[in-house]
Amino acid sequence: MPRTVDHDERKSMILTAFVEVALAKGLHAVSLRDVASAAGVSLRLVQYYFETKSGLMQAGLSFLEAQSNIRWTARLDGCSDQTSPRAALLTLFEEAMPTDRKSREFHLLWMSYTVLALTSDEISGRAFIDSPNKLKGRISEIVKQGIGTGDFRSELDAEAEAAILIGLLHGLGTAVLIGQQSGETALSHLSHYLDRLAQMGDSPGKRSSPRN
Repeated sequence: MPRTVDHDERKSMILTAFVEVALAKGLHAVSLRDVASAAGVSLRLVQYYFETKSGLMQAGLSFLEAQSNIRWTARLDGCSDQTSPRAALLTLFEEAMPTDRKSREFHLLWMSYTVLALTSDEISGRAFIDSPNKLKGRISEIVKQGIGTGDFRSELDAEAEAAILIGLLHGLGTAVLIGQQSGETALSHLSHYLDRLAQMGDSPGKRSSPRN
């Protein structure tokens, strides 16, 4: 019997190769031929699935977004029912910080895509709105849970706090990526902010002065 072709597997393999080429050469220098060579497939096959470089670039952005969502969803799903809302948020922040090779690669490409989307019509900017909004919604749910359990102050606006935390994540993540702060220091700052959301007297303890 002829072998059944798994098109999703093929596309994932090509997109993984695309990420490798983009990291090595930069987004601007990616070519369909280079990606085909890295994936070990024909140029025609890459063109079959993505047609043009623009199509491949847009698919690559969606691929990055999906992989990121999978990682942070898995980290949150790994939390037990006994995990406090504060601990769940710190777990999410740890996943979001560019402190290992994979997370640094994601942040580098994501930033490159952001610049490209702002300067070219070839890349849709929706991912840079939809993806943070999805994460903000999840953070808002956790903050609401913390308000309900008494871990966070009752007068807090969960939506507003989620927006602030997303801003902190983006800013501190960039600081870690460029080496202005260490991952440990950035997480200490985020932990300090979560202390401020807690009920008076419920803070896990005084914050030690972080060092870069």
